[in-house]
Amino acid sequence: MLSYDGRARTSPFSRIGGFAGIGFALLIVTANAVMVPAGLPAPGSGAEEAAAFFRRQTTAVGIGSALVPAAWVLATLFGAAVVAALRRAERTSGEAWSLLGFAGVVLQNAAFAAVVATRLALTREDAEAAALWALHDALFALNGAFLALALTGLSIGGLRAGLVRPWHAAVGLLSATLLLSSATLALPVVAGAEGVGLLGLAGWALWVVWTIAYGAALIRCRPSDLPVDTVGRRSRSAP
Repeated sequence: MLSYDGRARTSPFSRIGGFAGIGFALLIVTANAVMVPAGLPAPGSGAEEAAAFFRRQTTAVGIGSALVPAAWVLATLFGAAVVAALRRAERTSGEAWSLLGFAGVVLQNAAFAAVVATRLALTREDAEAAALWALHDALFALNGAFLALALTGLSIGGLRAGLVRPWHAAVGLLSATLLLSSATLALPVVAGAEGVGLLGLAGWALWVVWTIAYGAALIRCRPSDLPVDTVGRRSRSAP
């Protein structure tokens, strides 16, 4: 496995970030667990059907929307903790995979904020349903590109530094491929093409698993777990 001189280090901040990553994933799953059973329309559904849901199910929409600001805070903390854990190793090698991944985390927060904003706008009786719902679906699909960026950067950076195992990085890269494919096919998603949304759904499910596993890796990794070589630097070997 490729690695650096200087293994990934951990700290209390890394462990906080690990719990933040797990909390982020659980909040996103909880928000969906509230809204999907209530009838949340899938991307590509008819505008009037979508508008009717958001106008009728204001309690579910309100709960789901209330959870996501905290999720964005936790996602940013998680990404920052990964950067903190990997930057020493990356500076040694002259690479910046963790920064690439963190950029994806920040961009997906911004994109999904726009998704939630359109959902809230659709709760108004005088909302222009067709335009807002099309915008919602486009943003939702295109957000896959930012998630793919986060998954790719943090997976490769974590693998090269020895923080994550090969299977974990492989899950991240597979999820990134599915999400990027879904983002590339944003127009068919908006048009309601059948089956296209399954790419994004599969990528999203793998992303949740990847995030929880990454959070666990940050939590359980300790400086004492990383062997020290004869010159006092962390060794190259994987855990």
